[in-house]
Amino acid sequence: MKTKAAILRQTPGTWETAEVDLEEPRSGELLIRMVASGLCHSDDHLCTGDIPFGIFPVAGGHEGAGVVERVGDSTPGYEVGDHVVMSFLPGCGRCRWCASGMQNLCDLGANLLTGARPDGSYRMSLDGQPVGQMCGISTFAEYSLISVDSAVKVPKDIPLDKACLVGCGVGTGWGSAVNSAKVQPGDTVVVMGIGGIGINAVQGAAHAGASNVIAVDPIELKREKAMEFGATHAVASMEEATALAQSMTNGQGADSAIVTVGVTKGEHVGQAFSAIRKAGTVVVTGLGDLTEVGIPVSIGELTLFQKRIQGSLFGESSPSRDILRLLQMYQDGKLKLDELVTKTYTLDTINQGYKDMHEGLNLRGVLIHNH
Repeated sequence: MKTKAAILRQTPGTWETAEVDLEEPRSGELLIRMVASGLCHSDDHLCTGDIPFGIFPVAGGHEGAGVVERVGDSTPGYEVGDHVVMSFLPGCGRCRWCASGMQNLCDLGANLLTGARPDGSYRMSLDGQPVGQMCGISTFAEYSLISVDSAVKVPKDIPLDKACLVGCGVGTGWGSAVNSAKVQPGDTVVVMGIGGIGINAVQGAAHAGASNVIAVDPIELKREKAMEFGATHAVASMEEATALAQSMTNGQGADSAIVTVGVTKGEHVGQAFSAIRKAGTVVVTGLGDLTEVGIPVSIGELTLFQKRIQGSLFGESSPSRDILRLLQMYQDGKLKLDELVTKTYTLDTINQGYKDMHEGLNLRGVLIHNH
């Protein structure tokens, strides 16, 4: 079949709408009619070249939800009409990481930036040439072919334009606080960068019982929104945040600082490192140029103050478990999803969506597929 999709032909570049060819589902695969996709910064990193990709063109999108249209042969557990949220991190359930409860580190993740299936084959093409799939799911396509390893079946009474957000941004931010920073009741937490990830780190820190949640962003709108999502304080710079955290802790500093800056650099990690107390934790969740190395931290301070720098992929979530858990919290009124969506876009206005993101106008823009 043919389907419209937002593709990137080269980097640096911008998204364009094209009609691509899509194969029939094979065993272990689902044809999905996409309903909605979050406009996550990681796809913009493809456009800038900060994240290198294995093949161009590539059909983008990795935070989405949709409806099963067809089920491949010998694919039990799914039927036409099922609602699914795509996990941008697949889970095989058998590798060392899945078996250890660390599904976010599944060995299948090795293929996410190749655009291909594990055997090197592709499911999309354009003019006879293969088209890569971002994270194997391409949620910027009206229809996409995905592996069941990337699908999480969800209740049909949850609106998919909100459910799509737990496929990446919500779990990444929430888990950065709850799982990676291990925020405890009474903690003082700094969240650096209040975008689609940072706003959910604020939610997570508040849920975990932090007494002080200090949101840091130079944009006033984002500081205001942070207060609505559980922040107790919102400031424009890390200098202010560090001084504030110290004033609250008898000079010690924050228990944790979570770095969720849109284009993360070593200097951001260094600033977060300076904001935390002895034996405190810096959680690095944001991405930047993947080839950059070097973090300006004192080795002596790292050693003698026993500080910890912790990476966080998908907030250390296990998608098969945590996507459903977050949606249950949403249904119970304990997690804000509706309020995250600032504006919606169509395939043809996707570049405007990313322009709005860069200008700080959105917490999360959502692409709605109009079939």
